[in-house]
Amino acid sequence: MLGVGQIDPAAPAVRADDLGFSRGDGCFEATRVVTSPDGQHRIDHLDEHFDRFDSSCAGLDLPPIDRPAWLELIGQLLAGWTLPGEAMLRMLLSRGREWDLPAGVTGVATLVPTSPETLRQRRDGVHAITLRRGFTADAFAEAHWLLGGVKTLSYAVNMAAIREAERRGADDVIFVSTDGVVLEAPTASVVWATDRTLRTTPVGPTGILPGTTQQLLFDRAAEAGWTTETGTARVDDLHAADTVWLISSVRGPVDVVELDGKGRSRDLPVLAEIARFAGFPPAAQ
Repeated sequence: MLGVGQIDPAAPAVRADDLGFSRGDGCFEATRVVTSPDGQHRIDHLDEHFDRFDSSCAGLDLPPIDRPAWLELIGQLLAGWTLPGEAMLRMLLSRGREWDLPAGVTGVATLVPTSPETLRQRRDGVHAITLRRGFTADAFAEAHWLLGGVKTLSYAVNMAAIREAERRGADDVIFVSTDGVVLEAPTASVVWATDRTLRTTPVGPTGILPGTTQQLLFDRAAEAGWTTETGTARVDDLHAADTVWLISSVRGPVDVVELDGKGRSRDLPVLAEIARFAGFPPAAQ
């Protein structure tokens, strides 16, 4: 990635023949930036996001990311960012221009304030529905070309699922395989708890994205005496769980307060504990 520098937000950043734009041929990462009133910045788990960025590049047959270039670009963004509170840092990488691939990849980073809707969901929880994802729970076991676990730019299906949830009066979706296994949300990992055991769906054959915040949560919860497990579950298991969360790097852990029209009670002390493990403010205030 050459030519690191800022551009005017209103100026063109990607050419029309760039494969990230024309084909969704690329990958991305996003994480939270917290800026203190005195202008100090904290980026959540940047090394872990860089590692997953590299993993996505490997899945797409792209070269490893140029970490010094990304760090320089991020530093330039933060140098001009004075708004206190939370923001979303997004890093996008494309294969480059379709007719000039030897020129190399295109990388773009943006920084925007965290949306009020994200903060509302973190405070109030989400209403979710389940939708069939269209493949079995082991569909990715021997089909690496399906790009399981790769955070590609091709999020059209994910966004269509969220729009379907909104059409049904909900906020979000939990994908389920054709054989009934809980997978992930369009932009989040799914975690559920019974007593003091946290569970999530395994990566690999399921094709779901490894969650950086989910892994941090599990590590810190285990240190605090919780049991953590990976294993398959069905929708009935989610209904039977004490709490269900959708967990992502910007939104944090948000609890599902209604699933497929069935309301769920909230355990505020547990929500606060899980939020603390994940490095976020209490889920309900």
